[in-house]
Amino acid sequence: MENLSDINLLWWISVFELPAMAALFGMIIYNQRQTEKSILNIHNFVDGNIVKIKESLSSYKLEVAKNYASLSYLNAVEKRLTEHLLRIENKLDKKER
Repeated sequence: MENLSDINLLWWISVFELPAMAALFGMIIYNQRQTEKSILNIHNFVDGNIVKIKESLSSYKLEVAKNYASLSYLNAVEKRLTEHLLRIENKLDKKER
């Protein structure tokens, strides 16, 4: 009787357990490969977007440098306007006397 139970146990292991373990191992390997592919795709996507963002930022900086006044120019304009307003104020003060 013991011999029969050993045969049933071996049969059970060889028919069900080994294929199930092999299938689980195959699923783990497949999942690992898919995860690596997904990570690589995400990495490539992020790298591509970083390049686009850098190009966009550099073009924006160039546009700002071309189209907006510099600080020294603004200071010069402020100085001229202040001087002009002071001259107008002096002329108005002279007329009131």
